[in-house]
Amino acid sequence: MPDQAWSQFCRALEKAGEVIESGPGTPLDRAEGYRYLARLTREMLYSCLDNADPDFPRFHQLDLVKIGADNPDNVYLSANIRGDRTYRITGTRGSIAYFSIGSKANRYAKDGTMASTGELSDSDLVIAPDGTVEIIASAERQGTNWLPLAPDSTGLVVRQTYLDRTTEVPGDWHIEQIGGPAEPAGLTPEFLAKALQRAAMSVHGTAATFAHWTRTFMARPNELPDFGQEMFQRAGGDPEIFYLHGYWTLRPGEAWVIETDVPDCPYWNFQLDNWWMESLDHHRRITVNKHTAVLDADGRLTIVVAERDPGAANWIDTCGHSSGTALLRWLGAAEHPIPKCRVVSLEELR
Repeated sequence: MPDQAWSQFCRALEKAGEVIESGPGTPLDRAEGYRYLARLTREMLYSCLDNADPDFPRFHQLDLVKIGADNPDNVYLSANIRGDRTYRITGTRGSIAYFSIGSKANRYAKDGTMASTGELSDSDLVIAPDGTVEIIASAERQGTNWLPLAPDSTGLVVRQTYLDRTTEVPGDWHIEQIGGPAEPAGLTPEFLAKALQRAAMSVHGTAATFAHWTRTFMARPNELPDFGQEMFQRAGGDPEIFYLHGYWTLRPGEAWVIETDVPDCPYWNFQLDNWWMESLDHHRRITVNKHTAVLDADGRLTIVVAERDPGAANWIDTCGHSSGTALLRWLGAAEHPIPKCRVVSLEELR
């Protein structure tokens, strides 16, 4: 059985390559596409095989795994759980600008969804005087900080969001099941076969889901419209966030200018992503947020996306790409302005 399971896993990964082949054909986009599949494969093998036991969950920080317009300001943690278990999550809140934790029903491998089954955010969190926090995740309400679980809950996602990386410190979080077995179950051939199958299906399903999103955004190039929040929430979005996704395409010497009002909210950011919805190189100027952006004299925000800096306060580097995706997030805002966007020549901006 293990030999057959491994062969099926390898064939399924090869099949996932068809998602990349159906995307843009530039050498850079293809290289990033196959790197994306490799990153997904690494993550899904760890999640489905080595860190899959819901009786002994561990928080795992994503390491260069970028999925669905990952936020460059975020520290993401995830853990596998079951909705019929009870878990204690302990840690320190830290000084990072925003914290939330959600329970999810992850079905990326089946239908491209990861619906929320419970949420707990900063506004609800009770912190002890010494800065520590205890959260109980369970089907029935328990404790001061309660995270609801549903029968189909499969995982937890922690989002910790920086406004200023130079001064803020994220929290330190741990998870344990309450009343679970004393030791993990041993490896069986049956578990291995199912784990490899789940991993391959998750790689293919995740890549296909966000390739479909990009094609949806391509219907309205160089805009940041409201495509409807339900699609984003069904895929695991934070209910506190209003998402404005878009697709951009520029010829050499062109710039994408984005102008918008800025709502009163604790956090917002704009980021540039590649075709596969991975945030671009974090060592370059690919994002601005509420802390780092420079607003216009009238309080509005102007962002300039271009291959080189035209001297704009909020220039975003295309990092060698001629097209890709983008995202503007409003977190915790009562109003959600829709930006005005236009494409102009770089010379015009000078």
